[in-house]
Amino acid sequence: MDIRLRSATEKDYPEIIGMITELAFFEKAPERMTNTVEQMKEEKDLFQCIMAEDNDGNILGMALYFFAYFTWVGKSLYLDDLYVKEQYRGNGVGKILLRELMNVALNENCKRVRWQVLDWNTNAIELYRKSGATLDDEWLNCDFEHEQIQNFQLD
Repeated sequence: MDIRLRSATEKDYPEIIGMITELAFFEKAPERMTNTVEQMKEEKDLFQCIMAEDNDGNILGMALYFFAYFTWVGKSLYLDDLYVKEQYRGNGVGKILLRELMNVALNENCKRVRWQVLDWNTNAIELYRKSGATLDDEWLNCDFEHEQIQNFQLD
């Protein structure tokens, strides 16, 4: 399978939202996905996305990321979602997207690339381990959702 990569444009947002929704179902948390095409348009300066497609223009997957600053190391790339549509898994799409992300990180002089993976997603974990990633089982995620942010009080 020939795989081409390109930067996402606004016309890709419906497809991206579709893949994010599929990912939310895969991760057993569809109710937590609240993003919309309209919101992506409003916030388009906050993220970048690489689209993987075949020669016919069919979207195979994506890697959505943004740049962050981590105090210990400096400029970093945060991979929010690496997603390959189910019917295209096993064809090397994830590897190609991950390789391209590393190229972006190198070109942008990033000191770290970070992302998360669920502890039960063995296929992804295997890919990340094969690629040489360090998997950390010490740190816990801490999140405040929108309603929690609005209601935040520290007594």
